[in-house]
Amino acid sequence: MAKGLVSKTTGKWYKVRTDDGSVVDCQLRGNFRIKGIKSTNPIAVGDTVEFELQTTDGTGLITAVDERRNCIIRRSTKLSKQTHIIAANLDQACLVATIGFPRTSTGFIDRFLVTAEAYHVPCLLVFNKIDLYDDELQDYQDSLFEVYRKAGYTCIGVSATKGTNLDQLKTLLEGKTTLFAGHSGVGKSALLNALSPDLGLKVGDVSLWSMKGKHTTTFAELFPYGDGFIIDTPGIKEFGMVNFSKEEVSHFFPEMKAVLHDCRFANCTHEHEPGCAVKEAVEQGVISDFRYENYLNILHGEEMDVEEWQK
Repeated sequence: MAKGLVSKTTGKWYKVRTDDGSVVDCQLRGNFRIKGIKSTNPIAVGDTVEFELQTTDGTGLITAVDERRNCIIRRSTKLSKQTHIIAANLDQACLVATIGFPRTSTGFIDRFLVTAEAYHVPCLLVFNKIDLYDDELQDYQDSLFEVYRKAGYTCIGVSATKGTNLDQLKTLLEGKTTLFAGHSGVGKSALLNALSPDLGLKVGDVSLWSMKGKHTTTFAELFPYGDGFIIDTPGIKEFGMVNFSKEEVSHFFPEMKAVLHDCRFANCTHEHEPGCAVKEAVEQGVISDFRYENYLNILHGEEMDVEEWQK
């Protein structure tokens, strides 16, 4: 019996990377089941699996999956009642965004951050294409960074094409398994190529008709990076959240969690109740208006459009 790390999944086949760096093409054993998993992909990139090597063709049969310590999960785009695991066993996630072209909404950012908080994945915010900013966009990014840094998130402005601040990002990636995610067109593949030129990832253009990026990555894939790994993922159009109760959502906004104990009612929704510490913090400017609005949108299950970036 051998063990390895799932580096790519394509339909029924899984590429499994062993400790010696070799990669084995594997399939699931016919009677394989994972209890309690209701996802479109019962095995995800980042999973550690056991497999039996087949002597006939050198492929493997996966027989077991180790328990995950965390994951990033979202609603399946095609099957609304099922989930899709983007990747598992992460040290951190890096959400690549931009307020340049195409713009990323704070609604999308906050949905991703809330999910990362819920599944115990630390998150970095990396805003790419800062070389395209004018003074107005730079001021807007500065205001966003002030809000997210107060909430406890590391924020970096970079340029994949100019190499700006990439050394700072490289330091944060050392020795860790990092998921890279974001909308198509934010320059995620270009950024990964700049960090590790040997990757040679395909880079797409932004559609002038739709003002959105074109998909270049079709499957999540794990790559060695120094003493750790980076995971490239397909561009995400919408981030549908799953497995949340309304009572839990505020706990995944760090700046809200810090004041929850001061609410008059233990089951406060922070929407209409008197004596709400969260609403008071919003009025005092301790919690930003747009983060609170995004909280309410999540609470009511409202999807944020990609273009509503100024919310």
